[in-house]
Amino acid sequence: MLFNFFPKDANFFELFEKQSLCNVKAAEAFRIAVSGGMLNMEALAQVVKLESEADEATHAVIMQLNKCFITPFDREDIHSLTKALDDIIDMMNTISNRLQVYKITDVKKNLVEFALVMEASAKAIDTAVKGMKDMQNYDKVMAACMEISRLENISDSMRDTALAGLFENEKDPVVIVKWKELYEEAETVMDICADAAHVVESIMIKQA
Repeated sequence: MLFNFFPKDANFFELFEKQSLCNVKAAEAFRIAVSGGMLNMEALAQVVKLESEADEATHAVIMQLNKCFITPFDREDIHSLTKALDDIIDMMNTISNRLQVYKITDVKKNLVEFALVMEASAKAIDTAVKGMKDMQNYDKVMAACMEISRLENISDSMRDTALAGLFENEKDPVVIVKWKELYEEAETVMDICADAAHVVESIMIKQA
C-alpha cells in the first residue's frame, strides 16, 4: 500500500474511484446518445445526472482534504487529481448541453468517433485511478496513463480532420460555428484526460 498511517475515515481513494466511475458512465451515456444517427435525449440526460453525482464526490474530497492532517500523498496532488477528474465530466456535460442548445438532431460521424475515443480514455483513467492505491500496480497504472496519452494524440488528428472536412463541405456558416465548437470541446475532453493521467503519473513516481 502507498500509506497505512492516515486516518481510517480518509477515504480519498474511494472518492477518486467514485469520480472516475462517473466519468466512465458519462462517457458511455454520451457514446450511446450520439451513436444512433439521431440524438438520444434520454442518454444525454444521463450525462447531466452523472455530472451532479461526480460533483458530490469532488466536494467530499475537498472537505476531507480540509479535515485531514495526514493525507495519502501530497495535498496539492490530491487537489489536482480531483479537479482533473471533475473537469472531464464537466466538459462532457458542456458538450451535452451544447448539443441541446444548438438543437442538433442528426449527429455527424466525426462526433461518434470522438465519443468512442472519449469512452476508451475514461476507462483507461478508471484503470489508473483504481490501481494507484497499491504500488504493486505501478506498471499497470503507468501503462494506462501511456494509453491515455496515445488516445489524446489520436484525438488531435481527429479534430483536425473533422474541422478540415467541415470547412470544405459545409456551406452554412451557422452550422460551421456549431460543429467547430463541438469538435474542439470533444478534443478538450481528451486534453483533460491527459492532464489527469499526468497527475497520476506524478503521484506514482513520487511514491515509487
